[in-house]
Amino acid sequence: MKSIHSTYYFLGIGGVGISALARLCHLRGAKVFGYDRVNSSITQELEREGIRIEYNDEVTSIPDEVLDQKASIIYTAAIPSSHPQLNFFIREGYSVKKRALFLAELCQGKTTLAVGGTHGKTTTTAFLTHMFAYSKLPFTSFMGGFFKNNSSNLIRTGDDFMIVEADEYDRSFLHLHPTVAGITSIDSDHLDIYKTPQAFEKAFAVFASQVKQQLIIAHGLPFDGLTYGVNTDAAYRIENVQKFETGYLFDIKTPNEAHRGVKLNQLGAHNLSNMLCALAMADQVGISVKKALESLESFPGVYRRLNVFKWKGAWLIDDYAHHPTEIKSVLETVQSFFAEQKKCVVFQPHLFSRTQDFYKEFIEVLSQFDEVVLMEIYPAREEPIEGISSKNLLRDLNHPNKKLIEKTQLAQTIEASEARVFALLGAGDIGEQIQFLKSKIEVE
Repeated sequence: MKSIHSTYYFLGIGGVGISALARLCHLRGAKVFGYDRVNSSITQELEREGIRIEYNDEVTSIPDEVLDQKASIIYTAAIPSSHPQLNFFIREGYSVKKRALFLAELCQGKTTLAVGGTHGKTTTTAFLTHMFAYSKLPFTSFMGGFFKNNSSNLIRTGDDFMIVEADEYDRSFLHLHPTVAGITSIDSDHLDIYKTPQAFEKAFAVFASQVKQQLIIAHGLPFDGLTYGVNTDAAYRIENVQKFETGYLFDIKTPNEAHRGVKLNQLGAHNLSNMLCALAMADQVGISVKKALESLESFPGVYRRLNVFKWKGAWLIDDYAHHPTEIKSVLETVQSFFAEQKKCVVFQPHLFSRTQDFYKEFIEVLSQFDEVVLMEIYPAREEPIEGISSKNLLRDLNHPNKKLIEKTQLAQTIEASEARVFALLGAGDIGEQIQFLKSKIEVE
């Protein structure tokens, strides 16, 4: 692995991707500092681990140690070009790199497994990480999320293998030249960056061309590689799927072997595909398929990915879904497992640009729930766009049972509803409200 310098300052350190890099540098003995505009559960955990974080973007807030040591500066794509500290470091000649480039440098010379795709990156990476851990191989995994009941997104037992998410935002994944890569899907997203679906797909084609050894692709994608899929004629395939209360029972065929009666303890048919992608990638670097399948029994699940709770007689499904296709996957899951019960979606849209780009698609999928509850759009890095709001989205939803709430009204909304199944969806701070509820939730 590329050597770690002595001092780092991470701009946007609370981001789920960059925080894992900060953890690695800290773990390897570097002095690590950071800035973020939001005091979050991630920044609080980093501070508990001994990383000093500033929440003021003024140049005068930069720690003296960062200035004295001429620290290396790593920043996320979400940091605006107008950021005072970023401009100071550039002006003063510091080493300044985007998170994606720094990650790519850390992967140089290592057997790197990268998971790309519009949907399923984090869950697929989590499955792959768990398979590596179960196989007791020396690896470092930078997860774009967290295992349930684990506050670290850096999972590390050594440096021989690197497991990373290939993030398409800001074309970040084009810095990577992985040994093995998986592509789960290429539904258009981030059109604020790419402008057209064609440009979005072209970026994935470039990423695919940079894979050194083997590309694993979801069946039907327009690339050359080993395919995977459920009930399809793919190189890696799942067949004979049966549903049980907390997951699925099925058979698996790989290019070289077959396994019957495999169990996955996760809801959501899309998670069968995510697991299968991870299995194919693991197989390509020599992990025993038998061992990888054995690991599924102890797979802990991923935080805010179809997490299911019971509360006051109602089922709560907590999921990060923020794209229409992801919402549709959640809808299909709740329809499959809770067919007879009334279903309510509580959705916090993420980004004005995404809401604008997929306005009709959001309306179409949300309207299929029995009840629709919206929260205000979570802006993240963006400024408002005229005419794009949750109020207007609600207005244009042709639905008899719909309303807009403040995020602090989540508990009372659930209590007042006649629905018995609630899909709590979004990539913004709705997750924090759900955590607030958890003290009252009985985990099933």
